[in-house]
Amino acid sequence: MAVRAADSPGPEGPGETPVTGFQAVSPIPLFLAFASAYFFSALIRAITATLAPTLVDEFALSAADLGLLSGGYFFGFSITQLPLGAWLDRFGPKRVLLAFLLVAVSGCLCFAAADSFWTLCAARVACGVGLSACLMAPLTAYRRWYRPDSQQRASSWMLMTGSLGFVASTLPVQWLMPLLGWRGIFVVLALLLLLAIAAVARAVPQWTVALPADPPATVGDAARPSLWSTYAAVFRHPYFRSLTPFGFFAYGGMVSMQTLWAARWLTAVAGYSPAQAATGMFWLNIGMMAAFLAWGAATPWLARRGWTSQVLMLRLMPVSLLVLLAIVLGGPLYGASAAWMWTGYCVCASVVTLSQPAVGLAFPAHLAGRALSAFNLVIFSGVFTVQWGLGLVIDALLHAGWSLPAAYQGAVAVSGICSLGAYAYFLLAKKS
Repeated sequence: MAVRAADSPGPEGPGETPVTGFQAVSPIPLFLAFASAYFFSALIRAITATLAPTLVDEFALSAADLGLLSGGYFFGFSITQLPLGAWLDRFGPKRVLLAFLLVAVSGCLCFAAADSFWTLCAARVACGVGLSACLMAPLTAYRRWYRPDSQQRASSWMLMTGSLGFVASTLPVQWLMPLLGWRGIFVVLALLLLLAIAAVARAVPQWTVALPADPPATVGDAARPSLWSTYAAVFRHPYFRSLTPFGFFAYGGMVSMQTLWAARWLTAVAGYSPAQAATGMFWLNIGMMAAFLAWGAATPWLARRGWTSQVLMLRLMPVSLLVLLAIVLGGPLYGASAAWMWTGYCVCASVVTLSQPAVGLAFPAHLAGRALSAFNLVIFSGVFTVQWGLGLVIDALLHAGWSLPAAYQGAVAVSGICSLGAYAYFLLAKKS
């Protein structure tokens, strides 16, 4: 994994001034420190899929309630993204990530102490806020310190670490439930986050060098553009706009399935027990971990041969939609094979994750934090919307007299249609 040394600017994007003067960093401790925080971010993100049967019974949750509870994490994630990007560019990944992780610790402790649905939701939102910098901070750092051909690899391997967190949220959590209970598990998670804080504090260097100056303001008398005007430039960027529906529906839909609704499908449609569903999700996340490991190893080699992120997304996204169509049409017929069908969908849809570092590379390095956070806002707004929206659609279809399996099939079909529309928009924007 190439690291940009103190006086080596490395290849930059088109029309970009090289960023020089950064201290050399040791790549392995840096990656591992960031990865430790992102591991727990992913574990806490996905844990509601495993805890869902217990929480549904204890708090009498409907499908919409469960979607809102799980989606609360992504709501908290989303509301921080715009200021987060500016803070990352100004203060650097270390200071920002440490401050946010302290909020996550308090969120976990509040979740463990919650005594009602709404206090659970509030704690879940706090967890989302506190963990919202766990991927953006390293991606911003990699944009500055790693060469472009290493950024896709580092991004994919960070996502592989996240998949390991998803794996830990399945069977290991199921095994710990009889020993600790769900409240005890969240207390342990708070303590482990404190260890991640110590690792980040020790291994990540300070953001010590001044960044290139922003261009002068063109509106009003300010010497610099406002936070919102710089974000306006990001949102107006043609490549960013081409990927906005893609990130919202395709990326957001994949994460929604991986972190909640695939597991609920296994119990509600395929007839799995909670333990069987946890086992199925364990292997699904093992598959995702292998996919991200493969993306990290292959993307530099593929890019040199013309298979850029954009080409890969255009060629492989339709495969995931065909698998999703097969899942919807088959419904209960797959039985024990349902977990493998969902694994196939998520692994094929993992190609959407290449969009994130691609957005970072489309902007100058001094705007990387804002560009990445703006796109993360799109993604996690999509996850929140799809996750809660699926619950609302399921409840509405049940109220209309549909059977439970048919309601799930109808809701997932709606999500698939939205992803297909996003893909079509991306395809047309590429041609325009």
